[in-house]
Amino acid sequence: MRSKKSSKAGTKPRARAEVARPEERLLVGWREWVALPDLGILGIKAKIDTGARTSSLHAVDFHLLRRHGRWVVRFKVNPLQHTAIKTVEAEARMIGGRHVRNSSGQVDHRVVVETTLEMQGQRWPIELTLASRDTLGFRMLLGRQALRGHAMVDPGRSFLTGPAGRHGPEGCEEEEGGA
Repeated sequence: MRSKKSSKAGTKPRARAEVARPEERLLVGWREWVALPDLGILGIKAKIDTGARTSSLHAVDFHLLRRHGRWVVRFKVNPLQHTAIKTVEAEARMIGGRHVRNSSGQVDHRVVVETTLEMQGQRWPIELTLASRDTLGFRMLLGRQALRGHAMVDPGRSFLTGPAGRHGPEGCEEEEGGA
């Protein structure tokens, strides 16, 4: 009989996601200004929700396209809460679909895309589900998968990463006349 150690000798170790040491992680509050540069969103207020596994972005007018053998989703985002004054047209690679329990407890099937999140000058890839969040308080929900290894949450504080640089409503409005 082989020992446990020798039975695993031929297997490769599993790759681990790169994780920052705790002292290198961002400290974030329960709500923060973030950017999604790949989608052209320079500032959007996100609710940080460690109770949610998956992140979600308010999106409308979804269109699935097949491009170079891959599925792409074209959609529109209103990044500022309680207004449709600013609309960003975005496109992202669809990586699948996911069943998600919504805020009222019902299970929805949502499109999942991959994009880049930026907070306080740091960037990393995240997965987002796309859903209408019109009736909810925040246009974006940032779940624990997106935060893991990158940020620690202080639930009693807000906007710890600040609206510095391009983030915040000023960053959204500056881009309005752009491409």
